[in-house]
Amino acid sequence: MEGRPKARIESIDLLRGVVILLMALDHVRMYFGQGTWWAEPTNLHTTTPLLFLTRWITHFCAPVFIFLAGTSTYLYGARQQSTGQVSRYLLKRGMWLIFLELVIVNLGWTFDLTFSFRFLQVIWAIGVSMVILAGLVHLPKEATLAFGLVLVFGHNLLDPIQMQGTGVPALIWYILHQKIVVMFGPNAVVYFHYPLLPLVGLMALGYVLGSLYRPEFGAARRQRWLLWTGMAAMVLFLVLRGLNLYGDPNPWSRQLAPVYSIMSFLNTTKYPTSLHFLLMTIGPALVFLALTEGIQSRVAGVVLTFGRVSLFFYLVHIYAIHLLALVPLEISGRSWSEWIITAEEFTGGSLADSGFNLVVVYLVWALVMLEMFPLCKWYRAYKKGHPEQRLLAYL
Repeated sequence: MEGRPKARIESIDLLRGVVILLMALDHVRMYFGQGTWWAEPTNLHTTTPLLFLTRWITHFCAPVFIFLAGTSTYLYGARQQSTGQVSRYLLKRGMWLIFLELVIVNLGWTFDLTFSFRFLQVIWAIGVSMVILAGLVHLPKEATLAFGLVLVFGHNLLDPIQMQGTGVPALIWYILHQKIVVMFGPNAVVYFHYPLLPLVGLMALGYVLGSLYRPEFGAARRQRWLLWTGMAAMVLFLVLRGLNLYGDPNPWSRQLAPVYSIMSFLNTTKYPTSLHFLLMTIGPALVFLALTEGIQSRVAGVVLTFGRVSLFFYLVHIYAIHLLALVPLEISGRSWSEWIITAEEFTGGSLADSGFNLVVVYLVWALVMLEMFPLCKWYRAYKKGHPEQRLLAYL
């Protein structure tokens, strides 16, 4: 029907596939790198340029996932009969993702059947953002755009507000805008890892961007919009960051070595996601969408396989990496149970002395991707062949 975009936009799936590759690298580093979870690869006093780059390149993952989730929502909504259908879908999918984060994803990260240590990470952030977007879709597109811009560009004004304790106001603030680990007891720890304010705004902006993919907008015009918007975001990042202006609580500074000065410049704040961080990551992502529309190659086809089943990949690869991490512990004579991350283990950090160099990390990453490719290819084919199974739409 005229005015309705295609069900799948290959450049979007391609970008999603690229960030999946990067995301898997970061998660392998967390389980296999020296210092594992307790390492700080962006600490300029202890890191190396390659370790910093290995971590920095993965910064694109979370914001791009969240931004594209908004775009995909617009594309889904454009094919439905009513806004109410879209709103109900977002509400159900958002609640489903929150459940996945709190149960399936948390178990995959920790292998702790007591759930004494809980993360609130990217799937949680996408889920809550979708619940909020379920209300925003009823508003004019201009209002949603304004909402997103205010949160993305204005949330850093709230950086000075810091709370403590476990009272209701403090907990609400942790969810909205303060990264913190909260101990509710010796066996009850919650890591508020992805504060929501900037990410909710980011999904709203991604939703508005989806309107560029209406057929009547035209491919050439869309590519110009994506290219110039992405470049404008990158230039704004360079100006704000270069002059240490508003938009990040962590200013950069000149270091003794030029490479470390560059690292300081790029070392923007991820939790909560700063304006500098978002401009640094979303700008290149928009340029990528502009330049890859219509691209076809064998490599692109492989990456698309991952991008088309991103949630399935996310859920499975965490368990695959965590299971692989048990092997070197057993070989070295340590108990595999040390990789059960309970509240006590997380706060104690007994595995901080383990791990391998980056050569091993990259080799394990390649192994994980080789394992995941046939699984993703199979699942994609199964999902396409069984459209009657509605649950598959949520994976």
